[in-house]
Amino acid sequence: MHRALFAFAAVLLSAFALPALAGEEEQTRAENAVRVLNEVMQAPDQAIPRELLQSAHAIAVIPDVIKAGLVIGGRHGNGVIAVKNRDGTWSNPSFIGLTGGSIGFQAGVSSTDVVLVFRTQRGVDSIVHGKFTIGADASAAAGPVGRSAQASTDAQLKAEIYSYSRARGLFAGAALDGTALTIDNDANKAVYGDGITARRIFDGGVTNVPNAVVDFRDRLEEYTSRQ
Repeated sequence: MHRALFAFAAVLLSAFALPALAGEEEQTRAENAVRVLNEVMQAPDQAIPRELLQSAHAIAVIPDVIKAGLVIGGRHGNGVIAVKNRDGTWSNPSFIGLTGGSIGFQAGVSSTDVVLVFRTQRGVDSIVHGKFTIGADASAAAGPVGRSAQASTDAQLKAEIYSYSRARGLFAGAALDGTALTIDNDANKAVYGDGITARRIFDGGVTNVPNAVVDFRDRLEEYTSRQ
């Protein structure tokens, strides 16, 4: 009898504990994205120009993208993306995944941070639909860094996405053609609940947003404010 009661109590406690644990991995992902954004923007001579961020339609941060393979390499990472609202504020972020070839990694580097700055609404609409490939569904160019937002080539001027990577502390524009971005519906479910689409997140249709997720949105507000 006592054993049965103990087992029932253990199951009951586990049921109450599950909501507290739900989304913890995703919140850590959001915290890492905030860390990367802070570290990049606190180095003015190597940061993304604020003018670019202020005119961006969306910004994605994917920390610790892992390189796999030697001769035929690949990469995979998980991050977040937020879009700018019509009033100039930023949405809560949706969780995303990144996969692609090994172009852009330095020799001997197995992990790198990736930042994507979306310069047109078309790129945003593409990712909202679930998946798109950089270079195929949206043109991309290695983004400029430093205090000036002046692009140096016609290709950059026409690009819909500016791409960046950071490895060994060095931050610079990166070639990411062939890289695919996908909405991570499982992660969004873990954080925001069942049936929450990326569009609903971007349109403000979520509540009880964890602090780590709010922090990413707040940092974007800070770095894109016109001072």
